[in-house]
Amino acid sequence: MSALTLHGYWRSSAAYRVRIALNLKAVAYDQVAHDLRVGAQRDAGYQALSPQGLVPVIEADGLILAQSPAILEWIEERWPRPPLLPSDRDQRAIVRSMAALIGCDIHPLNNLRVLKALKADLGADQGAIDRWMARWITEGFAALEIWVARHGRGFAFGDRPGLADCYLVPQLYSAERFKVDLSPFPALVAAGEKARALAPFVAAHPSVQPDADP
Repeated sequence: MSALTLHGYWRSSAAYRVRIALNLKAVAYDQVAHDLRVGAQRDAGYQALSPQGLVPVIEADGLILAQSPAILEWIEERWPRPPLLPSDRDQRAIVRSMAALIGCDIHPLNNLRVLKALKADLGADQGAIDRWMARWITEGFAALEIWVARHGRGFAFGDRPGLADCYLVPQLYSAERFKVDLSPFPALVAAGEKARALAPFVAAHPSVQPDADP
């Protein structure tokens, strides 16, 4: 395969997930940054790649992929070792359920474009936006805490990092950024801390990306 390019933004949770997965697989990639704060994602050239004007997007050998769940599944199939998903069919479904809890139910309500709409269209101030973030993260984490306590053995699922951790760690970063109380979620936090200590997660952290704020 020729060079793989990841279009993203340093604070994007969805791009963060993809960086973690690529690092866990030891796949080399280039990055192109699109600053969502200034609307770079709406540039005509980028929207030719991503009609929604969202990040991340992957380019590889003429293939263009959008939406992090599809990208993560493609990465897993393209580079099956080390696996992000369990070998057992039923366990794979559980991990995908955990990932979807974050990817479908928590993260979309915390997305930058949603927060901007709350401010611009509904007149929400920063305090209201912070409460909005905390509400949906807390509700989702309350359910995820049960799953991690039930199925985690050090990591979010099982005893090695995988797909669930690719979703969990970026969502924890967002929760901490908005000062959400995480004390009710000890199993979830412990799994996230164990994952974040690993080199692939360290290298994927927003603060060390080329486009990160100084």
